[in-house]
Amino acid sequence: MKVLVNDEEQYSLWPSYLDVPAGWKETGTEGTREKCLEYVNEVWVDMRPRSLREQMERTAP
Repeated sequence: MKVLVNDEEQYSLWPSYLDVPAGWKETGTEGTREKCLEYVNEVWVDMRPRSLREQMERTAP
């Protein structure tokens, strides 16, 4: 199992034996499902897509 991330900074667990799909890249974290989930829980603290976060920052008063 490995952890992938896309341009919107959303994370996904992906089987190690499959090719990484278009639009995703490897984070460098690989191992058991538990290890991968632990990593995702540490780094993915804001579930909003990057584009939404940026839009909200631009329109904030």
